[in-house]
Amino acid sequence: MNIAPGKNAVSNIPFDQARVDRLMEEAGIDVLLATSKHNTQYLLGGYKFIFFAAMDAIGHSRYLPVVVYEKGGPDHAAYIGNRMEGAEHQNNPFWTPTLHAACWGTLDAANLAVEHVRKIGKAGARIGIEPAFLPSDAYALIRKALPDAKLIDATDMLERMRAIKTEAELEKLRIASELITDSMLATIQWAREGTTKVEMIEQLRREETNRGAHFEYCLLTLGASHNRAASPQAWKKGEVLSIDSGGNYHGYIGDLCRMGILGEPDAELQDLLAEVETVQQTAFSKVKAGTIGGDMISHAEGVLKASKVAPYTDFFAHGMGLITHEAPFLMTNHPVTYEGTYAAKPLETNMVLSVETTMLHPARGFIKLEDTLAVTDAGYVMFGDRARGWNRGGAA
Repeated sequence: MNIAPGKNAVSNIPFDQARVDRLMEEAGIDVLLATSKHNTQYLLGGYKFIFFAAMDAIGHSRYLPVVVYEKGGPDHAAYIGNRMEGAEHQNNPFWTPTLHAACWGTLDAANLAVEHVRKIGKAGARIGIEPAFLPSDAYALIRKALPDAKLIDATDMLERMRAIKTEAELEKLRIASELITDSMLATIQWAREGTTKVEMIEQLRREETNRGAHFEYCLLTLGASHNRAASPQAWKKGEVLSIDSGGNYHGYIGDLCRMGILGEPDAELQDLLAEVETVQQTAFSKVKAGTIGGDMISHAEGVLKASKVAPYTDFFAHGMGLITHEAPFLMTNHPVTYEGTYAAKPLETNMVLSVETTMLHPARGFIKLEDTLAVTDAGYVMFGDRARGWNRGGAA
């Protein structure tokens, strides 16, 4: 399917065009070829093809969506997708003036992208690509077919594009966080003595799905163990439970951790969770537009260093949105391998942070809180801000 530009074809661009154009200019990019699911989703205003939502491989190749966007030229934009996506367009038309719903693999998608770049007169342009999300066969085809083009890594530019959330994105992140929190609480209350980790994880999956969230993972510990993988281990009286889950709502991530107890927490457990909470609150106190990101990190780390639980406790903060670790990147290789490129930059309004303090106590187990905050001019707004103490199991 090839839909040519027409009158008013680009009246509904779903992103801040001026901002994206500015970021492309700063990165030296004339034309974008976005090929990751998250960036194509962003540039298409939230659309993701359901058939390939949980997989990529098909036949001898894989699904490769492509959004072609020319700086300052939305009338030249195109979406290249799978053949079945023509039906999606019939129901909810894509904003791009050109649509090629014609592909079953990487090479036909890359060929159509090349044809479109030539058609708009940009065969020798500076073309932004996503190296980590562009298969080698598609890259080789583009490189050979456009010998005069300069292929530029657009990863940083695209990360900066997504760093500042719109109000609509913030609402999706809020809903995702609320749904995950509700689901974790329901699972803790449902679980009984003898309930296994495997059973709890499956129950959480049902709870999230029934609430309209898409379950992605659950990392769960019981008792003194620090092992968060699924297993037949069963919950016993007096044991702690940590439940850390990621799920999404319309593609936006909810990622939180809460604590449970089968029985009543003793004084030591109350004290240990209070230590974790102190570090969290210390970090929160520095979250505000204009604060240098690294200052928030160092403030929390300083308080943790002086704590009696410091030898077995870790603090971490990262950006999140369409994916679990995105801009702002505040810490280097801790624990995920990337550079903390935003540590020396000020936090900006509508950035979203995940803040987490994790204690691996040698006797009492895995004790953690993870929270989601949206940066505001005055400070922050927290999503899913409930149940941050000891939640009793077996209460349903």
